[in-house]
Amino acid sequence: MIKKITTLMIAVICMQSAAIAQTPKTYTSSEILQQVKKLNVLGSVLYIAAHPDDENTRLLAYLANEKLVRTGYLSLTRGDGGQNLIGDEQGIDLGLIRTQELLAARRIDGAEQFFSRAYDFGFCKTPEEALKTWGHDKILSDVVWVVRKFRPDVIIARFPEDSRAGHGHHAASGILAREAFDAAADPTKFPEQLKEGVTVWQAKRMLWNTFNFGNTNTTSEDQFKLDAGMYNPLLGKSYGELAALGRSQHKSQGFGVPAQRGQAIEYFSTIKGDKPASDLLDGVDLSWKRTGAANVIQSTIDSIYKNYSPEHPENSVSQLVRLYKKIDAIKDEYWREQKQNDIKKLLEYCSGLFMEATAGSQYAVQGDSLKITATFNNRLGVALTNADVNMYDIYHGFDVLKKDVNASFGLSVYIRPDQKVSQPYWLENKMEKGGFNVTDQQLIGRAENEPLSILFGATIDGVNFKFKKPVRYKYTDPVKGEIYQPVQLIYPVNITSSPSMLIFKNEDVNVKKTIHFTIQANTAVNDAAQFKYNNNSKAVTIFDSVIHMNKGDRKFADVAIAGDAVAKNSKDFYGGKLSAKSFHQDQFYAVHKINYDHIPEIAYNFYDQVPVLKIDLKIAGSLVGYIPGAGDKVPQALEQMGYKVVMLKQTDLTVANLKQFDAIVTGVRAYNINEWLSNSYDALMQYVNDGGVLLTQYNTSNAIGPVKAKMSPYPFTISRNRVTDEEATVNFLLPDHPALNYPNKITAKDFEGWVQERSIYNAENIDASYQRILSMKDPNENDQDGSLIIANYGKGRFIYTGLVFFRELPAAVPGAYRLFANLIAAAK
Repeated sequence: MIKKITTLMIAVICMQSAAIAQTPKTYTSSEILQQVKKLNVLGSVLYIAAHPDDENTRLLAYLANEKLVRTGYLSLTRGDGGQNLIGDEQGIDLGLIRTQELLAARRIDGAEQFFSRAYDFGFCKTPEEALKTWGHDKILSDVVWVVRKFRPDVIIARFPEDSRAGHGHHAASGILAREAFDAAADPTKFPEQLKEGVTVWQAKRMLWNTFNFGNTNTTSEDQFKLDAGMYNPLLGKSYGELAALGRSQHKSQGFGVPAQRGQAIEYFSTIKGDKPASDLLDGVDLSWKRTGAANVIQSTIDSIYKNYSPEHPENSVSQLVRLYKKIDAIKDEYWREQKQNDIKKLLEYCSGLFMEATAGSQYAVQGDSLKITATFNNRLGVALTNADVNMYDIYHGFDVLKKDVNASFGLSVYIRPDQKVSQPYWLENKMEKGGFNVTDQQLIGRAENEPLSILFGATIDGVNFKFKKPVRYKYTDPVKGEIYQPVQLIYPVNITSSPSMLIFKNEDVNVKKTIHFTIQANTAVNDAAQFKYNNNSKAVTIFDSVIHMNKGDRKFADVAIAGDAVAKNSKDFYGGKLSAKSFHQDQFYAVHKINYDHIPEIAYNFYDQVPVLKIDLKIAGSLVGYIPGAGDKVPQALEQMGYKVVMLKQTDLTVANLKQFDAIVTGVRAYNINEWLSNSYDALMQYVNDGGVLLTQYNTSNAIGPVKAKMSPYPFTISRNRVTDEEATVNFLLPDHPALNYPNKITAKDFEGWVQERSIYNAENIDASYQRILSMKDPNENDQDGSLIIANYGKGRFIYTGLVFFRELPAAVPGAYRLFANLIAAAK
């Protein structure tokens, strides 16, 4: 049965669906019993740090599953400024990936996930810089909001407030945690929040979870200690094993770790409140006494736990309903809501109810309809009546819900033409360097958007329960099996452009290059339409005619850009726009999709414009071999500069084959992830000796990804030194060196407009055979001269650079192109 809905305004279909790419989690009987135990514990702990991966996953697992308290992790940023080991995503794309990796970790350790509006603008060395860039009060208000909403009894900071934190963001997270401890309890601080459904909140204490990382040991025996390594027989894992599973979800950072078993001591220094003596939550009432309804609820939960049958969890349903009704009478709204939600989940698990809403398509289109199927299955045959599904006042009741028989209801949802499309809430408004602009207070702190959902209802033992379930797109992959993905609301038409960039040289006269626009119809389009491209606030019409496109059709439009028409030393952006009366608004957005097996598909809308540069650029050479690393967009940039680029595999690295190339470039972290490069060392060195140019971009040398391959003709070591100020003055140590003069004359102007940083993982302990070309420094530090080193070897040269070309070239920074061309220039 399909019911047509013609006027439905979907309030949250614009939200990205729940983050489950795999089959939704089901619960074993022992896991259900674990959750029953948790009903008798009323307490909460909030852990605060700066980035995805900063959290102590073992401690979170211990708190959520051993202490049974509500546990949350507030990551100030989404990790946008880091490096990526699994692809070439940077910036907000990387932040989207790491958001989902954190959510995957939380599904394992049982904690909840929160974020502030702070943007990870890259490594910074002082908390003062971090707080200034983020906006101190803005991010403090976010932390206070999360504290007031989550109401933690104990706040734990991962990092101290000084240099021992190792990073300005880290230290800033400790400062904000301490300040929020007091500010959340002060009605004069951020009073506007108190009109949004929260009250002031005073945590019992704030602790710093001290650590022993590398050469920094902040633990001491006079600190409070606990063992977080014990084994949980109901879960079948120790908290060290759960932590390893959770931490290994940070795949974009290469954080797969081995499972730890046995004792694991955690240390804590007291920052605010009294020092705990015997327990992390000393002095906190974790019982139902804090609600004023102790005995009757406590005894009911004890009875449920005692009488629970692993083989027949449905026998606990009636008791759970009675407990739900008793809790309904308590005055404490916070714990009433929390525990009733927990009971509703247990009712679902114990009764074996299967409730699922699936869409016929992953994409819903403005002005079109989306078919949804709601399926209800009473798998254990519990006594229930009035089974129904409800979606925004569209109701369907099931007359009969037989045991273990699927009962389905189909509906067709009409999506208004002016309905908002799917967009992560923090990307809806234009962001600043230091943070996202989120104006809806209720969204702040959330890990992701609320999904389009359907309410399933049933009356159990006289009480009507509603179960909210996200609508997902489900399909079967012949290799991976059944896959669930989020449902996305998209525009009627998407417009994409290619290539990713166009570069003209200043001397280009009779040169034309082409921008390719692809117009994809996501619904049928039959209308008079006008397609234009925009640049420099000018619009040029490409066609103005009636178009007929079926859903899924594509139409192509090519625009020839003449070099003569582009101003010298300029940067412009070209984007397409389609107009028609049948559209609610002009169409010019593309959908960017990010796909990895370990997380749900990520999609967001953006204006796909092609940067067009015209710069003073000369190149020497034509053929470049590129050895891929962890993922970057340098090869595309090289092609736009005028090189032919050949991607090289292990079998390509022979002396005979390499002779054809003017230069060989290794991608970022190539030596970290390609151990086989050790076997290619001799061939690469022979290539250089015979007159070739080998440029090695940054690699790391640490526990995450140590360099296992030889890379250079003369020794040096890779440090963790970096220059994070993208405006740092660059000194030319050897101004007459060819790297600064051929074929382009490099000046200070070439270092203008750099983004995020200057260099990372610079060289140190450098052999005398190398020439150090540049020096630079961050404020209040000494100059570093390891960002660019060059050695002549035989007839050729070897280069190691920590300069962040992998960021600057995709960002269309002119000077980065000119310098890179010099570094890989063929010998005169």
